[in-house]
Amino acid sequence: MKKSLGARTLSFPLPAFLVGSYDEEGRANLMTAAWGGIVCSEPPCLAVAIRPSRWTFSAIVKNKAFTVSIPNSRLAAAVDYVGMFSGKDHDKFARTGLTPVKSDLVNAPYVDESPLIIECQLHNSLELGSHTLFVGCIADVKAEADLDFSRGSLDINEVDPIIYNSGGDYHKVGASLGKAYSIGMALKA
Repeated sequence: MKKSLGARTLSFPLPAFLVGSYDEEGRANLMTAAWGGIVCSEPPCLAVAIRPSRWTFSAIVKNKAFTVSIPNSRLAAAVDYVGMFSGKDHDKFARTGLTPVKSDLVNAPYVDESPLIIECQLHNSLELGSHTLFVGCIADVKAEADLDFSRGSLDINEVDPIIYNSGGDYHKVGASLGKAYSIGMALKA
């Protein structure tokens, strides 16, 4: 038997994205976002949900662009700091020691120390209530040169992304359960 928990924002897993943008004065800014992910394959799109009160919100609207840096576990303290303070009052790059890099494809910065970067041109936005969903067409994905992409994908353990738990803590990726499009074949017979 299951018990009702009511309508709430409870889902697993959640990413710990670092969303990069340039504010009204052209300063590089970051925010931590857990509500987002890939939403379309043709064209390749990624979405993030952001409250209109956030400093990043107006920057994305103005510049029609954002980046998503996928931080690894070594950056957990910086990810947490970025999520606690507003770019209106804090230079998050300076405070965390992270390095902003200007995208050559979209008008937004990304975090040099992150192993994986997704550069997005704003495609659409959808007001949902407390948050607006920003959908970005992916202009490019950049990965650290030493990550193995020879099979057309990256090893999640090499990237070592941070996972956010809506209960309020960060996690690492665990062990593989098996190959996709393979382990389910045992149920076919």
